[in-house]
Amino acid sequence: MDFSGVTVLCVGDVMLDRFIEGDVERISPEAPVPVIRVRRSRVALGGAGNVAANIAALGGRAVLVGVIGEDEAGRALRGEIAAHPGIVPALVVSASRPTITKTRFVASRQQIVRTDEESSLPLQPEEEAALIAAITGAIADARAVVLSDYGKGVLSPAVLAGAIKGARGQGVAVFVDPKGEDFSRYRGATAITPNLKELAAAARLPVGDEAAAVAAARHVMAAAGGAAILVTRSEKGMILVEPAGAIHSVPAHAREVFDVSGAGDTVIATLALAAGAGFALPQAMRIANAAAAVAVSKVGTATVSIAELRREIDATEAEDIAPAVAPRPLAEMLALVARWKRQGLSVGFTNGCFDIVHAGHVALLTAARAQCDRLIVALNDDASVRRLKGETRPVNPLAARAAVIAALRPVDGVVAFAEDTPLALIREILPDILFKGGDYRVETVVGADLVMAAGGRVVICETLPGHSTTATIARLRAGGGA
Repeated sequence: MDFSGVTVLCVGDVMLDRFIEGDVERISPEAPVPVIRVRRSRVALGGAGNVAANIAALGGRAVLVGVIGEDEAGRALRGEIAAHPGIVPALVVSASRPTITKTRFVASRQQIVRTDEESSLPLQPEEEAALIAAITGAIADARAVVLSDYGKGVLSPAVLAGAIKGARGQGVAVFVDPKGEDFSRYRGATAITPNLKELAAAARLPVGDEAAAVAAARHVMAAAGGAAILVTRSEKGMILVEPAGAIHSVPAHAREVFDVSGAGDTVIATLALAAGAGFALPQAMRIANAAAAVAVSKVGTATVSIAELRREIDATEAEDIAPAVAPRPLAEMLALVARWKRQGLSVGFTNGCFDIVHAGHVALLTAARAQCDRLIVALNDDASVRRLKGETRPVNPLAARAAVIAALRPVDGVVAFAEDTPLALIREILPDILFKGGDYRVETVVGADLVMAAGGRVVICETLPGHSTTATIARLRAGGGA
């Protein structure tokens, strides 16, 4: 995993985070409040600045656009930016707004109180114009854009519209950390990353369990113009709902949580970097989930280094993120299935020759993956295909078929079998859901009895009319092909 060379444009509410750290040994005689014996104080980039700091720590390059004041906090913030070589400042200095500053008092690695210094003044016309000009000047070099909205006024309707329109005009993905109940403000974005509280407020629906959160995400998706919704759920992990309907869920990594300050910044920074590096959204979510686990184990607004992220992925999710050999060896596949089940994920299974992949295959796999957390596709090996289809088949050898299937977004693992049916493989994997397409009945599906006896279920997916490998080959031959 390498994020060097990936530039992310970060636009939003830039803040200075101050931390006053010490020990609590007594209660004040003046009032029933703890007395902190201060040991040290420090400052860090907050808000959109923390997004940029995380991008730089992970090896990427961040162009930071925001507003600061002509004050001591603004000078301190510039000093912090200078300490991060991966951040390029493109800041607008305001004569009427102070630099947003949050001061946290921390004792025994826990926050006791926080104070905020900020202004509720709207952007001045010249400030808004300067922000849009900075965005326009930086967008050409960006592979992703992050809009970090803390509701402090920097992301006005004009700034939002200019950033989203400019990014989409360049084919650049836009990721939004939202604020408020109106997600239509972010129409045109690629993905929006609310936490559960923000999702509930925007949808005005309950979000108590995964099904409710998915329903709420789909509800706000329409207002957001079809953007993907990635819901961060603290200790419950994350859910990604894609515009086409696919749902991806990952559990949180088991870590001791000291402070969630800035965890959302870490998530969206990593998500944007991974997408900019070429990872699909479900993979980018898993990478961001690993980064979040590292972030919450630290105190205060903390960044995650690329070395820390790699160690976390190596320890937990490498098989889900790194490109895998296809087809996987059976022992490796079984170990992966065992880990998925320990994590509480539902495992789906389907099989076939998948000789020439067509729209019907894609429809089947998409429908199946929407109903499970992980989907395994089992392919007949070449000898098995010849026995089933004749000596002229397969058209494509197993390695080629497996590579194509593994590259499809709904597929989480590919395995092969040499027998005429996958019965022995189903017995070994014992999936939670067995998928089959076509005119099958449940009682005629190979392995159905095994899966149902173990408490699983069998789903017959509707086929897409007019699509088959045999028909495709016949058309080719009729046209003079070999």
